[in-house]
Amino acid sequence: MSARGKARRRALDILFEAEQRGTAPEAGVSSRRTSTEQVINPYTVEITQGVVAEQERIDEILSSYAQGWTLDRMPAVDRAILRIGAWELLFNDDVPDRVAVSEAVTMAKELSTDDSPDFVNGLLGRLQQLKPTLLD
Repeated sequence: MSARGKARRRALDILFEAEQRGTAPEAGVSSRRTSTEQVINPYTVEITQGVVAEQERIDEILSSYAQGWTLDRMPAVDRAILRIGAWELLFNDDVPDRVAVSEAVTMAKELSTDDSPDFVNGLLGRLQQLKPTLLD
């Protein structure tokens, strides 16, 4: 797994844990730095901060285009994966769109239900198509 892939995975862990515990993701980053020997990749912090900063807009977009699904009905891990994928796709110009979608699908294959990879691919693929109009 690439360094960025590991950073995405760590960001996913942090975002998922924060949502489950009802805590701020920044607290998860801080606690990992102070109470473990984990090295926190700067890209993990960038993803976490980016998702937090844009979460309202990301959730609005995901809710609008997730046909037949509300955010609350989605598995929590899928929500976190989609938020990371949407942030990389829409707000991080350093990551090619295809890579953002592909990495999100890979995480869904490894960590979620059998139906999740297709769902993540379909939703982020739709956002990729609509990207020029979503951020107006």
